[in-house]
Amino acid sequence: MHLEADSTLAFPRPLVYATYRDKLVELVEFLPNIREIEVKSRKDDGKRVEFVNEWHGGGEIPAAARAVLSENMLSWTDYAKWNEDEWSCEWKIETHSFTEAVHCAGKNRFVEIDGKTRLEIRGELAIDGNKIKGVPKLLAKTVSRAVEDLLVKKITPNLLSVSDGLAKYLAKHA
Repeated sequence: MHLEADSTLAFPRPLVYATYRDKLVELVEFLPNIREIEVKSRKDDGKRVEFVNEWHGGGEIPAAARAVLSENMLSWTDYAKWNEDEWSCEWKIETHSFTEAVHCAGKNRFVEIDGKTRLEIRGELAIDGNKIKGVPKLLAKTVSRAVEDLLVKKITPNLLSVSDGLAKYLAKHA
């Protein structure tokens, strides 16, 4: 299933790009559904930077619900390849629950428009219901589609909230 989210930030592209890439951990205070982002690794190679970041969600999830949901269900690892020559970031997410059943990857583009920056987020999310324990094979495709649809509806606002958090961070620090 296709993921798509666009937003325009009233800041120049080099600043938006570098802030998103280099200050992601500092954006957490502006991300209501994220409790923490840990940089596991960073590899710089000129205008290319590769990250492995671990995200911990659950910021606005009530404590009672968090008690039922495992930490794995609210965490994921993000593999990101930033390319300043293209003003882009290719990413892949590895969930900590149902890892073998979930595929999620995409590319963000930072487009300059009249001194502002349009952040274009594109991705694909696929769930393989056959790889989720307890799902009957007969229902696997139906379950996959239903879960994909639900997740896309939940993920899209969260993608936009990162853009909002980035704009708030820049307004405060720029």
